[in-house]
Amino acid sequence: MDIALIEPEIPGNTGSIGRVCVGTGTRLHLVGQLGFSLDEKYVRRAGLDYWRHVQLQLHPDFSSFLQAMAGRTLHFYSAHGPTRYDRVRYGADDVLVFGGESRGFPQEIRDQFAGQMCYLPTTGAIRSLNLANAVTAVLYEAARQNDFPFLLSP
Repeated sequence: MDIALIEPEIPGNTGSIGRVCVGTGTRLHLVGQLGFSLDEKYVRRAGLDYWRHVQLQLHPDFSSFLQAMAGRTLHFYSAHGPTRYDRVRYGADDVLVFGGESRGFPQEIRDQFAGQMCYLPTTGAIRSLNLANAVTAVLYEAARQNDFPFLLSP
């Protein structure tokens, strides 16, 4: 399973997501214009000393990301998606795709993948969950459905 962030803006979120990716053996794809430098101390701080272990793949734009993911199942997460995230059947090779923190997905992505948009329920008192929290919740649900393939035997 892979995680993709489309134009992430906040280095601390990306660092936290990188740490979760290291802990689960998940590749992290960063797509398009980033709102920060990957050399910034904030990404490293949020990812602690794990950042150097992130399986990181950079894509200059969304079309090159799609090309690299050809043949794989993509799931998109938006506060406006029609399908609740835990009602999706996740495969071990699926890609979980998240938009930027303040903008979400560009309209063209929302239109093109409208049937693949999923949401995480909230009370409605907030617009959405923090990106790092949402990624963690979805990734662990997908991993649970696949019997936690990264789990080490005790």
